[in-house]
Amino acid sequence: MIFTYITLVLRILSNPIANAFQKKIVQFNSATVSNFYTYALMSLCVMPFALKTNWAELPPDVYTNAFIAGLLCSTGTACLIKALQSGDLSVLGPINSYKCIIGLFTAFFLLHEIPTFLGILGMILIIFGSWFVFDATDEGFSLKLFTRRDIQLRFLALLLTGIEAAFLKKVIILSSPLISFYLWCFSGAIFSFVLIILFRKNLEKVSLKTCKYYITVALCLGIMQFSTNYIFDRMNVGFALALFQLSTLVTLFLGFKMFNEKDMKKKLIGTIIMVLGSIMILSKSFG
Repeated sequence: MIFTYITLVLRILSNPIANAFQKKIVQFNSATVSNFYTYALMSLCVMPFALKTNWAELPPDVYTNAFIAGLLCSTGTACLIKALQSGDLSVLGPINSYKCIIGLFTAFFLLHEIPTFLGILGMILIIFGSWFVFDATDEGFSLKLFTRRDIQLRFLALLLTGIEAAFLKKVIILSSPLISFYLWCFSGAIFSFVLIILFRKNLEKVSLKTCKYYITVALCLGIMQFSTNYIFDRMNVGFALALFQLSTLVTLFLGFKMFNEKDMKKKLIGTIIMVLGSIMILSKSFG
């Protein structure tokens, strides 16, 4: 149990750190190419271990779900990196709390689940909290804000990765957290390379300066994904997802320290409210 909590802390810290260094990378490299380099580096690192797996024994559904998850994840990550290129880390990070609202509506329309009172209250809190966060931007909390490309890309990334989580969970159930992690790395590398071809991007040279950034991002994303798989396999998923929202507080700190982003008091208040809203929506899973 202690190792599970240590893994949870690593999950909370690794994702915002990866996002911060992704933002640094895209200041001088293409988001699409950067995405591929990161997945390719992770794939090379896990390859020696993956070769020891008997892949022929896995049911076909594992590969089908991994295929869809890889497509969604690589596209969603590319959108996120592109959003970070021009947007503030301390604004884009808290948007992740909207993933709970997406889950609420998905369950309503696809599973006919009626939201609880706490679920509806949580949704209201997330929207209210985001008002504080978005009010720190030049546009404020308005329709004009949602015409910004970075905000649109961040919400698209949120939608894609939110749907991807369901397919990834299926892979974990049909195989194991470790095998799911291998497939996540490989499928992400394949589909991010496909995106390079579709958008006709040229592979860029990696300098000594950017190399350390790629290594940091690959390490943090690897820790993030493996810890997510491990926790989902051992902990109540709803409880884990609510705790994951604490990473937005780390994102605020990194935005302030690494990029000197402003209006942090207002963003902090909004983020805390959004985290509380996420916990309320997921409270039905705590039992």
